[in-house]
Amino acid sequence: MRELVVLGTASQTPTRYRNQNGYLLRWDGDGILFDPGEGTQRQLLLAGVSPWSFGRICITHLHGDHCLGLPGVVQRLSLDRVTHPVEVLYPSSGQVYIDRLLHAAVFDEHVDMRQRPVADSGVVDAGPPFALMAKRLNHAPDTLGWRLEEPGGRTMIDDRLKAAGVFGPAVGQLQRAGVVDVGSRRVRIEEVSVARPGQVVAFVMDTGLCDAAFALAQGADLLVCEATFASAEADLARRFHHLTAAQAGRIAAEAGARRLVISHFSQRYPDNAILLDEARAEFDDVIAARDFLRVPVPSRLAPNLQPGPGSSA
Repeated sequence: MRELVVLGTASQTPTRYRNQNGYLLRWDGDGILFDPGEGTQRQLLLAGVSPWSFGRICITHLHGDHCLGLPGVVQRLSLDRVTHPVEVLYPSSGQVYIDRLLHAAVFDEHVDMRQRPVADSGVVDAGPPFALMAKRLNHAPDTLGWRLEEPGGRTMIDDRLKAAGVFGPAVGQLQRAGVVDVGSRRVRIEEVSVARPGQVVAFVMDTGLCDAAFALAQGADLLVCEATFASAEADLARRFHHLTAAQAGRIAAEAGARRLVISHFSQRYPDNAILLDEARAEFDDVIAARDFLRVPVPSRLAPNLQPGPGSSA
């Protein structure tokens, strides 16, 4: 299962219908919790998400609406005696706030919390099962956008395998080693398969328009992006280093993303229809997040089936 579980969609302050930020990316048997704003522990409960379901917490920056839920989440993990380590990744300049949040109240610590301060843009974890990258965004305090990249693979083509005489256990050997001997002939995996791109998910919060936002979103299957303001408040967005919904749509379109989820809505928009309309004017596949919405990561792109080596077009 690969899906986004939206836990909160409000910027700065919660409203009657929007909790502060919170997003869980479920990835097969693992998960990453992004930006646990105030109330995230309760939102996880209402969403039916187990505290055992994630091993990383990624924080973009240390404004309260992106991190004030961390103490409750950590204490819940400890209360439930989660046995696997849980990493907290965050901008290194926010260390003093992380220290306070992780020990904001008295509790019995029974979870292995591992701090991973991130100082610069680059690969934070090379994986497997995916690489996790960070890039600095245009916001203050120091803010990171996140990008998850699954390694590419190959899709085996039955007709080519049959023509090459590769059957049964030899197929597995070919997948593992990249070559297999069939009689006197050596068959290479490139002859009987095509490249299959891995899936990409990008998470862009709290930033003015910048190159890093486009780079994070490049070719993303799923882009989760802030859309704090409508275009009528573009000057306000620029002043506070935020995006308009139209800019979020532009990032998705120019970066070649496949699906855009907009969130982090200002309380001045009790109805986010205007934000959705403005984003859709720039990009087709847009979803306006709402609390407890589940959004599947689009399935892998079908491989481009070109004629194999030595075959006729």
